[in-house]
Order: sequence, then structure tokens, then C-alpha cells
Amino acid sequence: MPFSHLTHLSCTKCGKTYDPEALLNVCREPGCAGSLFAEYDVPRLSREDIASRSRTIWRWHELMPARRPEDIITLGEGGTPLLHARRLGERLSMPDVWVKEEAGNPTGSFKARGLGAAVTMAKALGARAIALPTAGNAGGAAAAYAAKAGLPCHVFMPKDTPKVFRIECEAYGAQVTLVDGLIDDCGRIVAQRKEAEGWFDVSTLKEPYRVEGKKTMGYELAEQFGWTLPDVIVYPTGGGTGLIGMWKAFDEMERLGWIGAKRPRMISVQAEGCAPIPKAFAEGKDVSVRFENAHTYASGLRVPKAYADYLVLKILRASKGEAVTISDDEMRRGVNELASSEGLYAAPEGGAAWEAVKKLLAAQKVQRTERVVVFDTGTGYKYID
Repeated sequence: MPFSHLTHLSCTKCGKTYDPEALLNVCREPGCAGSLFAEYDVPRLSREDIASRSRTIWRWHELMPARRPEDIITLGEGGTPLLHARRLGERLSMPDVWVKEEAGNPTGSFKARGLGAAVTMAKALGARAIALPTAGNAGGAAAAYAAKAGLPCHVFMPKDTPKVFRIECEAYGAQVTLVDGLIDDCGRIVAQRKEAEGWFDVSTLKEPYRVEGKKTMGYELAEQFGWTLPDVIVYPTGGGTGLIGMWKAFDEMERLGWIGAKRPRMISVQAEGCAPIPKAFAEGKDVSVRFENAHTYASGLRVPKAYADYLVLKILRASKGEAVTISDDEMRRGVNELASSEGLYAAPEGGAAWEAVKKLLAAQKVQRTERVVVFDTGTGYKYID
């Protein structure tokens, strides 16, 4: 059996297919530029085959893109705990609330999953250097994995990003450029310079493999719940890679015969000061409009327009989900409640997800008896200033 069953890449907009041996960003069809997905010839693989493997994102290697084990660039990412939030659940008379705690990943956030996969494939396919825009955590993860791979890394971040993110990137050896603007302004610089500089762009959903690393959160959830899925997943959404990836994982697991057709309701959580997805969702639109004057202290949520917003909105509607906005003050309250009640010092994005549960319950869009998973996507220690 081959190590990976990767067969091709396919465009999520027009369906055009590509050779996975090529180093590609997005669809090259004129006027398309859709995000590319890795597609697999689903093997005959049992859940028992996986059980004894090391608990990293690569334990699912048949449905991951690395062709050979020696190509993998890893820092031990994945295998994060799923914690029963009993005390917080008791406050709301919700006995089945859980937290998927991603802060224990290398570099302190779930970004390690996606960048681990992206850097692995960039290196294997011949990239000489990588570049990306970042709101914080993605830059640190990219820099760490690039250091492990021996690749130069160029990080562009808004100049008002918390200082610790810049220090982290520079410690890993990355070249950091501070930009007077937001993450999409940083992204434009990468796009303008990448060809001349010889950089491979690993921006969110502008290359095929960050989503493959993030989808492993879906595999882990299913396994941790005894191969069932929760009723509701509450996910703080910047670029939306994790939400998109988990939805992809659910489809793959159904094709493997590991789960049935039932899906969770997917809840996208954004900041009131930067809420392009909730706005588009409420207006019934298939894509969002850039959110002007975006502001929030949750750096990971300050994304004025996600590149693959069309996929996020499609998933929310297909799952009968919702899009929720949370204020910065509510996020701070959520962070404090997660810390004081469950011992989890969450990033503000995690605080936002917990606060969203309370809003959904009050609006009767979540029932007290349902199994709800809240994602804490990173550590709060990077926000202490």
C-alpha cells in the first residue's frame, strides 16, 4: 500500500484538475483562481489500522499529501486533547460541552497543523523559500517549520500585531516585514513580490496543503468521540481553513466507512469589528465583501475578507449552521471564564467561541442537551500585553 493515496488536485470552483507533483498555488484557469484541494483514491483502511500510530497529523498518512515518510517536516503537531468543560457547562445546564484545546501544538496554536503540511509539501516539491502574510500565529508556525526544513521564510504582518509574534518569527530565523495595514495588505505585497523574489506563497487557501493539515482536527474529533461527530462545532474564523478542512475530513471519513452521513452544525465566529462572514451569511450572499475599518484585539480574527469565503459560507448553509459576532469585551470575558473555570488560558479567539455558545443558547439555536465542541485555537500567553 502506498504511503499516500494522493491522486490529483482539483479546483473548488471550476473543477479543473492538476498534477500533484507540481508546485501550485491556485487554479490557473482564466478568471477562476479557486482554491485547490488534494484528492485521494480512498484506500481500504480500517480504524484499527490507525489506532497504534503516533498521534500526530501524519498518523492519517494515507489521506495526507506527503508521498514518502522521509519528506515529512514535523515538530509533533496534532493529537491535542478534547476536554469536557463540566464547570462551564453546568453554568448553562449543558452537560455535553467540550473544548478542543489546540494551544498545546508546536508554536502554541492550531496553525502548526496547516503549516506543517504546507512546508512539508513546499520542500518536497522544490520550493526555495516561502512567504506569507500573517495576523500572528501563522507566521510563527511558518517560521518554525521553515527553520526545521532549512528554507528561508519571509513573513509580512501588520505593524500593530502583538510584539511577541514578531519576536517569535525572528527567533526562528524568518525575515519579518511590518506593514502599515491589515493582513490583506500584507498578502498583496507577497503576491506582488513572490515571482521576482522566488518565494512560494503559503497564504491561507492560496496553496493546497494547509487545509490538509487542518482537516486532521476533524479526524481527531471523530476518533475522540468514539467515531461519532458532535451536534455542533463552534469555530473562530479568520481565513476559515480549519472549518473547511474539517468538513473535507468528514466527507473522507464517510467514504472510508468510518462515520455515517450525519454532520455537525458548523458555527463560524467572528469579531464585531471584523465580521465579513456573518454579514454575508445574514444577507444570503455566496461571497463576502471586504469589511472596512476592521478592528479587534483578536489578531487571528482580523481578516477583512477570507480568500475562500465562498467555501465557508457554503459549509455553513449545508450544515444548517450559523455565523455569530462577538465583541472584544465579550471575548475578554470568555477568556477569563475558560481560565478560571476550566484551567485553560485561551487566546481571544477561543474566548469568542465560548461566548458564542451562550449567544446561540439564548437564541435557541443550540439546545442544552446537544453535544457542543468549542475550539480554542491557541494560547492566551501571546496576548498578555
